[in-house]
Formats: sequence, C-alpha cells, structure tokens
Amino acid sequence: MLIKHINSLTISQILIYLVAITAITAYFTEADIMKKNIVLTILILMFMFGCSNNKEDKIILTMGSWRIDDVLQMNGLLNKYTELNPNVEIQFKPTNPPDYNATLRSKLENGTGPDIIYARSYDTGRELFEDGFFMDVSYLTNLQKNFSDTALDAWKTVDGKSFAVPFMAVSHGIYYNEDILRANGVTKFPDTWEDFLMMCQKLNDVGLVPVANGLGDEWDVNEVVFMSLLPNFIGGSEGRLAYESGQRPFNDEAMVKAFYAMKDLSQYLPRGYSTLTYNDAIELFATGKAAMYFDGSWSLSLFNDVAFKWSVAAVPPPEGSDPHVVFHVDAGLAMNPATKYPKEVEAFLEWLTTKEGVIVATEFMPLGMFSLINNPPPLSNKQANNFLSLNSDRSTDVRFTWPKLMAGEPSAYQLLNQSLIKVMTGLESPEQAADNLANGLATWYKPTI
Repeated sequence: MLIKHINSLTISQILIYLVAITAITAYFTEADIMKKNIVLTILILMFMFGCSNNKEDKIILTMGSWRIDDVLQMNGLLNKYTELNPNVEIQFKPTNPPDYNATLRSKLENGTGPDIIYARSYDTGRELFEDGFFMDVSYLTNLQKNFSDTALDAWKTVDGKSFAVPFMAVSHGIYYNEDILRANGVTKFPDTWEDFLMMCQKLNDVGLVPVANGLGDEWDVNEVVFMSLLPNFIGGSEGRLAYESGQRPFNDEAMVKAFYAMKDLSQYLPRGYSTLTYNDAIELFATGKAAMYFDGSWSLSLFNDVAFKWSVAAVPPPEGSDPHVVFHVDAGLAMNPATKYPKEVEAFLEWLTTKEGVIVATEFMPLGMFSLINNPPPLSNKQANNFLSLNSDRSTDVRFTWPKLMAGEPSAYQLLNQSLIKVMTGLESPEQAADNLANGLATWYKPTI
C-alpha cells in the first residue's frame, strides 16, 4: 500500500513529504528551543501541501454563451455554485451574439468547445444535437417534473429526447415614457392597434418622435417589432400552428395585414430611420427624445437611471382580435459530449432543474431574463414584474419563425429580414412581402400536418 501511494505522488509532493519527515526527526534530536520552530515548519508545510492539493484537484469547466452583456451576473451565479461545490469552478466565456452559432460549431468540430453550452431553442439547437454535439439529458431527475411541455419542447427532438435544460425566457413589449404620454393627454396605454396609431399620430402632430426603432439592424425590426405584433394579427400560437401545418397559406389575409401594420408604423419612426441602428434607438428613448420603443425584457437594465418615469406595455391587437404577447423560450443549457468532466457538468445541470438551484439562479439572473421552471420564485425588480404581468391576461407564444421555419434556405427569418425593410421604405407592397414569404418557404418547407 505504501509503495502504491508513493507511486501516485508528484515530485513536489514527495519533496514536501521528505522535508516534513526530516523536520519530525529533528524534533526528537534538537533542544526544546528548536522544537517550536520545527513544529511550526511542519504546520506550514502541511498547510502549503493542503492548499496546493486543493488547487490541483479543482475542476475547471467552461460555459459558452452569446450573452456578452451578462458577464457580471453569470459570474455571480457561477461563483455561488462554487461556494456550494468547492471542487468545481465554472468560467463564463461568451461570444459576440452574431458570431455565436458559427464560432460554437467551429469549436465543437475541432474539439475545443465549452463543457456547458447555451443552446438556441428549436431547430438551431436541435441541429447541433443531431450532429452529435449535445448530450441527451432526458434522464435528469427533475427535468420532466419541474418544467412545462412548452418549455421542454423548445429543446426536444421529434422522438422526445431532451438535449438541454430550459434556462431562461424573455418577453417582448413596448417601453413607453409615461411623462411624455401624460403631458400629451394619454393617461392609459391604448388597447387596440388602431388607437395606438392614433396616439402616434397625435404625438407626431406636436413634433415628437412616437417610436424610436429604426431599420439599421435587420434583426431588430424583425424580432422585436414585427414578431411582437404578429401574434395579434394571426391569432397567437394557434395561428402559427395553422401556418406550420399547411392549413393556412403564408400569404393569407392575416399575414398581409401584419405587413400593413409595419408600413403604417414606419411613418412614426425617427427621421433617417432606414439607417438608424438598434443602439441608436436605445439612445433616443433613454434620452427622452422618443416616446416609445419596441424591445425585449433583456433591455430593462439600460433604463435604470433615465431622467423620466417609464413603464412597459404589450403590443395592442387590432380591434376585435384577442390580445397575445411574445414570451420566448430563449436559452437552454446543454452538455458537450466531449467534456472531460461529464459528472460535474451533469451535477450542475441537475442543480438547475431543482427549486433550490433556480432560487439561487433567479437571484443572479440578468435583469429581464426569466426562469422557465414551473412556479418560479418571485422577482424583486418592479419593471421585470411588469413585463411578466403582461402574460397574466393574454395568451403567449414564441417568436413566429423559431419552432419550424428556421432550418431551410431561405429561412422565414431571412425572408422577413429582407421584406420588412422593403415594405417600410416603400420598395415593396405588403402583398408582395407576403407572397415572397410564401414562395421562399415553398422551396423547402413541408407542412407538418
């Protein structure tokens, strides 16, 4: 046993043992005045050995993400996990969002991918699982018990395998400057799209910018404007499913009306809106130069210190239609099959499927990111709760293109990026935009009847 133990030691550990043995020997042969110093030396050596051993034994995991704005918050969460599990350290290493998909795939293909991976919902994440880059985590004890089917389906294959733990969702809505609206006689946010446009016209008539958004970033006008209003025009999740199943053509009357809504909205955007970027729009709203701003809950923290009172509202539906709101299942956490530490990754993911783990995660969750666990813990931030309250009397759905319409070329997302800008700059009619969507998808998409 002694020989086996010695063979397992590093050279540095053997040297420490030899020094300690020498000191102990001296303890029995030197005068008392030396004994105290020798005992002290032994204790120091034992301490050094213990520290060195702990450092060598700590397991380092990496977490890949597209959320470069969340470093502080995620480090807080991961440091808390290390406090609970001292032998594991998880390093948060995000990638610039537009580059994330390509960078992640490249790293996974060359064997340098992170141990824990932010997984896109639906087809984008599913493709990585089918290519062997995500583990099947269906066996996690609390996964099926503590999450709804809606949350699980975003990271599940056709045959029911879960490839990620649902981690966080985001909500869509309209930020509005209460001071500007009140000063212009608006005491209640409009309940219908028609009244919303009338309010925009009223603000426009007195020289104000009603809506801050622009067209400089395609994803912005597509994801946070069009996909926010679209459920109200097509009938929410039921309408989306009807398109996916082939029961409704993608260029039907409801889709055309949604494109008309975007055309109508364009006249209330800032001057030079065709080149106005996402960050430009944030600046316009934050400085009080625009009354409203379409965006997601992920931007809540940007307006903590503005000099006016503000709130959030759901995008109102057309008159006579039911209200809907986008509550999008945004990020799951997946395990890299190539990780050297599958048990440690598994333990972390398992922890995030428990109420105890989610309570801790909620404490550090970036503002405007919401847990997907059943009956999540309450939030302390007023505006985050305001965003969540939009779900209480409205049905919810995810972004229109995510579940089924992203996997082919051209994807519905690409088609919408192009057509929305053309519609809002007068280069294409709403009818043409709807036809382009239908025709583009017809080249590859097979309805899931």
